[in-house]
Amino acid sequence: MKISVIIPAYNEEKRIEKVLDVVKQIDFIHEIIVVSDGSTDDTVKIAKAYTENVIALNKNIGKGGAVITGITASHGDIVLLLDADLIGLKKEHIAALIAPVMKGEALTTVGIFSSGRFFTDAAQKIAPFLSGQRALGHSVAESIQKLDITRYGFETALTKYLYVHDIPTKKVVLQGITHTMKEEKVGMLRGFLWRLKMYWQIVKTIKVDVK
Repeated sequence: MKISVIIPAYNEEKRIEKVLDVVKQIDFIHEIIVVSDGSTDDTVKIAKAYTENVIALNKNIGKGGAVITGITASHGDIVLLLDADLIGLKKEHIAALIAPVMKGEALTTVGIFSSGRFFTDAAQKIAPFLSGQRALGHSVAESIQKLDITRYGFETALTKYLYVHDIPTKKVVLQGITHTMKEEKVGMLRGFLWRLKMYWQIVKTIKVDVK
């Protein structure tokens, strides 16, 4: 069974290497696809040191578009989605996300942070559907092509799609993992404005037709 890992990334030169380093160590991963979403830093250069499958988009089209671009280019029986800014990622986290799909126990999984940092743990307890750490069976991955319009609302649209189509998702607790917050990446003001934009896109996603 082939596993494809897709990592959407926008200006993640300072963080993506730690994620790729872990993924690269796993021998059952068939392909690693990094989709640089219009990055203007060295994200592409760093990613190419780990995989030949780097898609460098000329402009920023949003997370949803980047993920779907990666899915379209993938060849795996299972698609694993990982954020590029994860902190504390370990091989066992990846194995835990993939195992239920590989064993036929679920068509999809979603990873929920625990024992990482208070704010990220709390956010995912309140809204687990916002997690970007997911494993998808090939049939599910192929069926969500139109969700690329959702930008930062991708995870919400995906959760809605799975609910509407009665596709069960297994929650997988990821101990000791977290991610870099937007305020840490670009400063408090820009990070706050970025977060507002993200939340607005998520709200708009509620109206997206996923049938």
